[in-house]
This record gives sequence, C-alpha cells and structure tokens, in this order.
Amino acid sequence: MKIGVDVGGTNTDAVVLGMNGVLGWSKTPTTADVYSGIVSAITEAIADAAVESADVDCVMIGTTQFTNAVIQRRSLVPVGIIRLALPATSAIPPLTDWPDDLIGEVGRNTHLVAGGYEFDGREIAPLDEQSVAEAARAFRQSGLKAAAITSVFSPMNGDMERRAAAIVQNEAPDIEISLSCELGQFGLLPRENSTIINAGLSRLSCHVVRAFRRALQELDLNAPLFISQNDGTLMRADDVQRYPVLTFASGPTNSMRGAVYLAKIKDAMVVDVGGTTSDIGMLRNGFPRQSTNFVDVGGVKTNFRMPDVLAIGLGGGSLVREEGRMVGPDSVGYELINRAQCFGGDTLTATDIAVVGGWADVGDKSLVRADQATIKAARASMRYLLDVNVERMKTEASDLPLLVVGGGAILVDWPVQSASDVLRPEFSSVANAVGAAIAQVSGEIERMVNLDGANREAILDDARQEATDKAIAAGATAASVEIIEMEQLPINYLPGNPTRLRVKAVGDLPI
Repeated sequence: MKIGVDVGGTNTDAVVLGMNGVLGWSKTPTTADVYSGIVSAITEAIADAAVESADVDCVMIGTTQFTNAVIQRRSLVPVGIIRLALPATSAIPPLTDWPDDLIGEVGRNTHLVAGGYEFDGREIAPLDEQSVAEAARAFRQSGLKAAAITSVFSPMNGDMERRAAAIVQNEAPDIEISLSCELGQFGLLPRENSTIINAGLSRLSCHVVRAFRRALQELDLNAPLFISQNDGTLMRADDVQRYPVLTFASGPTNSMRGAVYLAKIKDAMVVDVGGTTSDIGMLRNGFPRQSTNFVDVGGVKTNFRMPDVLAIGLGGGSLVREEGRMVGPDSVGYELINRAQCFGGDTLTATDIAVVGGWADVGDKSLVRADQATIKAARASMRYLLDVNVERMKTEASDLPLLVVGGGAILVDWPVQSASDVLRPEFSSVANAVGAAIAQVSGEIERMVNLDGANREAILDDARQEATDKAIAAGATAASVEIIEMEQLPINYLPGNPTRLRVKAVGDLPI
C-alpha cells in the first residue's frame, strides 16, 4: 500500500493507494511550514481509507515549492558562479538575459576560467586550477554558501567540473556545490542556468526535505520516502536535497499520469483545471509528451526535462466580466471559498457560472447574481478557450479522449472539439496525488556518438544497458525495467556528423 501526496501552493492532497486503486483521500490547505499540512492530509487520507500506518510500504510526494520559489523570487540564496570555458564562450557571460530581480537574488558573483571540452571530448584548454582557487576564496570572503560550476560539454566528460568542485571545497568547506554535469543535457547556457538555480535553492531544499521527513516521523510512518521529478518518475529524498530543480513541473506531470491511471487508459489528452489556470497536455503509453523547446522558469531559459504543457488562464477562480463575454485570466485563486458568490462572497467567478448553470453542485446557487444571458455567454467563453487550446496541443489527425482532472474539473461538462470523448474519472480532484503514488523510478543517459554500420547496434545496446543500470541503481527491480524512449538526433553542423543519443529506462519499486 502506498501514499501519494501533492504539496501545491494552495492545497495539499493525499491518497492511499492499494492493489485495487484508491482506498482513501483528502484535500487540506498547504501550510507555511509545509510539514503540518502534510501531516493533516495524510492523517485524513489514512482515516478515510480505514487502514493502519504500519500497512504503508512507501510514501511519494510531489511538490511545487521549488518552482514557486523561483517564480516568486523568494527563499533563494546568492550563488558563486564558475564557468570552465576560456578562451571560448566569453562573448556571452553567465546570467545573460536573466530578469534583473532574479539576478538581485542570486547576485553577479561570476568567474570565467580556462577549461572545458569540445563535443568529442577533446580539451578546449587545461583547467586553470589557480583561478578556480581564487574564485573560491572570493566566494568565502563574500560569505556565499552556494556555488554553481559549469563546463562546456560536461555531459560528455564531467572530470573538470569534479576537479573544480574539489578545489572549491578545499578553499571553502561550507559551500554547497552544484555541478552541471549531474543535471545533464547539452546546451551550455540553459544547463548553466539550471545549475545556478539549483544552487540558489540549496537552503530551501534542505528545509523542505527536512519538513517531509519530520511529517513522516510525526505520523510514525517507517516507510521509504520518494519525491516526484518532472519527467513523471521518482527520486530519493537525499537526491532531491541535492537537485531540487529536477522537481520542477512535477505537478502537471503527476496530474496527467494520475488521470490516465484513474481512467484505465494510456493514450489521452488531459486538462488539469486549477484555481487560476488549466494545464493541457498529451500522454502516450502513460507518460507525458516531453517538450522539445527550452523551458522558461521564472524568466530564465533552462534545460529541464519538462512535459509539453500549455497553460491557459481558465480556472475555478477565474473572474467573469463584460456580462460573461470575458472569463479570466485574472482569478481570485486560493481566495475562491471566500470571494466567490456561491460561497457568500461578492465576486462572480467561473465556479459561480457552473453552479448557477446547474452542472456543478458546490456552495449555494441562490447566492449567485447572474442572469441567463451572462451564464450563456460565460459558458461559451470557457468552451471556446478549451476547444481552441486542446486543438493547439494535438499532434495528429485522430482524436483522443480528453480527461478532465483537478479541483476545477467541475467547470467542464460539454463535448470538446478535437476530443473523441470527455471523461472526468473518479477521484479526479486528487489526480496529482494519485500520479505521485503510481510513479516509477528511471535512468537516463545522453551523449554524442558516431553511429555507423559497424558499431551502431553495439553502441545502442551499451546505451540501453547503461540507462537500465541507472534505473536499477535508483531503486527499480531489474525484472521491471523497460526502455521507454530512445532518441537519435543527427548533428549535421558538427564535424564527423555525430548523433545526439538519449535513452530512458523506467522500472517499478520493489514494494
């Protein structure tokens, strides 16, 4: 039996999942200290399931705490930045195109030193160890507690980054160090951005992971703890403390995976309707389609493994104006239960329209002040928003079913263009927690290779085996591991026409 938890900006959801599906669930407000909200949610879910804490085999938690910290510019620490690249890359320094307010949080503590690799593993220049040591001493004198080290093509060879980290640690033992080679994927600037953000979240990650562990201790849950990462799989709590950026976008991913699990299908479009926005995505074989573009987080381009999700300004708290002709993007958000008319407030929202229109049963529809013309116009506005944007997210001519989940799923009760059917699965309001509970663990590799007729199959077999070994090292049982993605992208603009190879394996936990 597993417990899945999703810690959102407004609500903390929990489910108890057994062999036959959801046994119990709860939805409680997220608290400032994080842990007490988790304690309340899990306690209520266990009570609803009528089970004992001793029966729980594993706890999986998804969180938006780290994403929100970057977007809201809070809980970040200043970062010392070292790029190993000279004499290359000096034309575009670190923090290029970053928003000024975010730079104000992490600071401009940047040092470019000699080092780095070419795409084929040859050195651009030997590592300038003296300059690295000087940078580390400058960080220590400035009182910095976090550092980010990035080298050109370090996913091919991370030795220089690791040597630089050892030098920094020797000069400044108290600094938490993030290495770009451990965050993966090619593309210097987005990878460097990701590494800087990761370092900036180092203090918050310690606080959040401690809160998770404290919650389990208070609940007397002696079960392994895993955290959702943004590709729909799990990582150990210790790894989250080191790599908090890998949890970005885990919320939409969990919701989408939870949706197809609840609906007992594997291929579908999904819309996760929240209080302010709706996230639209597509799943194949039970996993979200991944974005092929660099992902913007808080105004910064990153290389995170993000699901391809389109967010639109339609949610349960969306404001209804101009006699229903305009719905959203402004929203009352988490204040819905205080400000919506159906709950005794004075603001007309999308939820009010659904209630007074007769397709949602919450609050008191007699309190809603909207005539039939406004109801009709607002419904048409919401329908148009969803129809157009579901069509935008399609990648093929055939229609797939559309699964509607999330706390605002009550808004949608109409047929949607480009969808073969519209389904609202049971327990759809806590699909995000269900997605956390069913998640697997993964292993992934990415590298530049030269594929020719003689070595092609051997190289691919080695890559499959390495990804499989990484999944097993992450906690998967060997018998359950399968390769779910193998991407081969020829890079024709580089000498020798190398291929960018990415392989991903997933497997089940032994519980």
